[in-house]
Amino acid sequence: MRRKARIPDSPLPQRDGVDAVRVRLPLEGAWGTVREHLVERLSGAGAGVVDGMFGDGLFVGADGRAVAPDAPYVPGMFVWFHRELPDEVPVPFPLEVVYRDEHIVIVDKPHFLATTPRGSHVAETALARLRRELGIETLGAAHRLDRLTAGLVLFTVRPGERGAYQTLFRDRRVHKEYEAVAPYDAGLALPRTVRSRILKERGVPAAREVEGEVNAVSRVELLDRRADGLGRYRLMPSTGQTHQLRVHMSALGVPILGDPLYPEVADPVPAGDFRRPLQLLARALEFTDPVTGVEHAFRSGRVLEAWASYETWRSA
Repeated sequence: MRRKARIPDSPLPQRDGVDAVRVRLPLEGAWGTVREHLVERLSGAGAGVVDGMFGDGLFVGADGRAVAPDAPYVPGMFVWFHRELPDEVPVPFPLEVVYRDEHIVIVDKPHFLATTPRGSHVAETALARLRRELGIETLGAAHRLDRLTAGLVLFTVRPGERGAYQTLFRDRRVHKEYEAVAPYDAGLALPRTVRSRILKERGVPAAREVEGEVNAVSRVELLDRRADGLGRYRLMPSTGQTHQLRVHMSALGVPILGDPLYPEVADPVPAGDFRRPLQLLARALEFTDPVTGVEHAFRSGRVLEAWASYETWRSA
């Protein structure tokens, strides 16, 4: 059995809390030089951009030295470079640290802030912002929340321990509670457990329920209701499919307020429009620390705006 190659440490420092991009050259291929492969692999940037980066010495090997464009192709070789950071509108809400020790950092993430760099959200993410604000370059996310969802997120301090915390989520050994504001339906019998199969296809904004083996399970409870037709719900997922709670609430006929995807995909809002946040909050995280054995129980201190003042949220 082929031994898995050890990944060398990045020879490039972080930039604005963002790691350099690491590329491993495929073990099989007909490329003659490193440049030929990178031009093909980074085709979206264009050959001129790649050649310009080679000319500026921006592609480096494990030794930190610039890779020449005519360097021969070596299967399995690692190459690093810094991506050009996109122009991002700063998310004007604080990222609150709830708990911090030498192993983990728990934060209460605001709406509109992505958890980790992805797509057009890179430096304006919880991970990059925390690395800058706390000065912890090794910080990594143990799990993710949707960009539009607020609430508790667990980050790890030591890379060697990250797998132990990620395993907690994979093995469903974390108790998670969410809170949502959605329409109240007197005919909807609650509490109930929703079970379905959810499919999320790459490039398609919304996930959907399909026939097949169940892969998404959510407990839905009504916490409170108001005369204006709104309900406040407790949601407890025991699986972690993309958009799971949003899909299940929409399928029940009570889509979460402010959801731009369910039940229908709305037109994109302009960058910097932080009005009417999705009324979904990761309220609680409870778990036994796999490194220290400490029993942790954290709760978000945020209040969903549509429940506190629906008219303020609606008229935003």
